[in-house]
Amino acid sequence: MADLNLDQASGLRRLVQRRPIRVLAVTGGKGGVGKTNVCANLALALQRRGRRVMVLDGDLGLANLDILLGVRATRTLEHVFSGQCDLRDVVVRTPSDLLLLPAASGNYQLAQLTPGQHAGLVHAFSELLEPVDLLLVDTAAGLGDAALTFSEAAHHVLVVVCDEPAALTDAYGLIKSLSRRGRCTEFQVIANMVGDAATGRALFEKLARVSRRFLDNARLTYLGHLPLDPFLRRAVQAQTPVVEAFPGSPSARAFKKLAVAADNLKTPDVAPGHLTFFIEQMVGWGDVSQEDTLQ
Repeated sequence: MADLNLDQASGLRRLVQRRPIRVLAVTGGKGGVGKTNVCANLALALQRRGRRVMVLDGDLGLANLDILLGVRATRTLEHVFSGQCDLRDVVVRTPSDLLLLPAASGNYQLAQLTPGQHAGLVHAFSELLEPVDLLLVDTAAGLGDAALTFSEAAHHVLVVVCDEPAALTDAYGLIKSLSRRGRCTEFQVIANMVGDAATGRALFEKLARVSRRFLDNARLTYLGHLPLDPFLRRAVQAQTPVVEAFPGSPSARAFKKLAVAADNLKTPDVAPGHLTFFIEQMVGWGDVSQEDTLQ
């Protein structure tokens, strides 16, 4: 993929100047908190509000967003990195009419990309972003380069947390890591798999309280909650988003409310941590070797 070089940033600058594109990173620190479900269903709920939405599976080594959305991609980002095709060639349209950029599953090399290679992938979106309003990124679990890079390249970081001590601890660790790196200080928290609205709010307050105490520059906002719902499990088993499979279910109704809240988030001016600035900073990295950019 010879064109994935850092000089593509000028095209992205012109693109962003023409029409703002919002990038939302859905993350959570710990695996198993439901962020992939949140990403898929939130994307579909936003689409049904009239937005043009693309989703990127940012778990480059253990991807499963395509399975949840009911597609079997013949080409993935693995083929892009190996030079077999361009980024635009791997975009697929799901049965729910979402645009999906699928990653590979079980690929160790993709899971171990360098920061420079992640930067090259961000730059490559100059080929893709023009026809969409929103790009949602389902990040990998943990604190690896991919999760941090995609979060820092987003306008908004949506942190999914559930009512488990390990989930709270890992969400705090993610917020701490991102805020101390300096490019990302605003976080939207989603309480997932909770019994009711009061439980969701209490869960957020736990995380916000410890963040206020120990993190000077991290600002947390409560975006909403998603309930425990057996219909969600049934939808996962059917490889269909619950918003589509069971539109009247409690979780589907909650996703619709969450989509309203996410859609109303104010996209900040270009600043450290946001897409255009991030790309321009990457262009200025004199120590990114040719081997670290995507070929």
